[in-house]
Amino acid sequence: MEGTKPVNKKLAAALSGGAVLVLALSGCSSDDSSEKLNSWAKEVCDAVQPQAKKIEAANAAIQKETSDNSTPEEVQKTDAQAFQDMADAYKAIGAAVTKAGAPDVENGETKQKNAVKELNDISASYATLVTQVNKLVTKDQAKFADGLKNVATALNKLSASGSDALKTLEEGDVGKAMGKQKSCQSASASPSATQG
Repeated sequence: MEGTKPVNKKLAAALSGGAVLVLALSGCSSDDSSEKLNSWAKEVCDAVQPQAKKIEAANAAIQKETSDNSTPEEVQKTDAQAFQDMADAYKAIGAAVTKAGAPDVENGETKQKNAVKELNDISASYATLVTQVNKLVTKDQAKFADGLKNVATALNKLSASGSDALKTLEEGDVGKAMGKQKSCQSASASPSATQG
């Protein structure tokens, strides 16, 4: 019988495998971005950095539960809180992109709207996972492990769904402008370090 530990390991693997899709910026810079675009990028990057840290901490919390001998109740509580933190963080990033307005590039408004919709959808998906984890039966370890497998499957789907609108938003001059921002460089450097 598979206990909760290996299943929560799968959950952590699913998380580090792509759910942490916080503005994966290239960090390369060029000086041809406009001043207007640079200030837009600074506003977004400064707002994203604390959210990226929140997502990273949530990811770390789930991974930590896999390495300890945790009870189903502890795993449930940690995972639910981590998913809630992620839901809140993605919602906050969406709000930051909304507040910043459309970037000063071709189709900037469409790119911005699509990215915000995607961020809100990701947030809603994590909120659904919170509900799913909270409904798991912790009294029966086998049932709990099965339930956790379903959560891991949902998380894998969420990871695989990707962030096309975000990538589109970050293309070209927007990406270059964001790559110049210190807060974006540090936000993008950390999530990849959690893979392993």
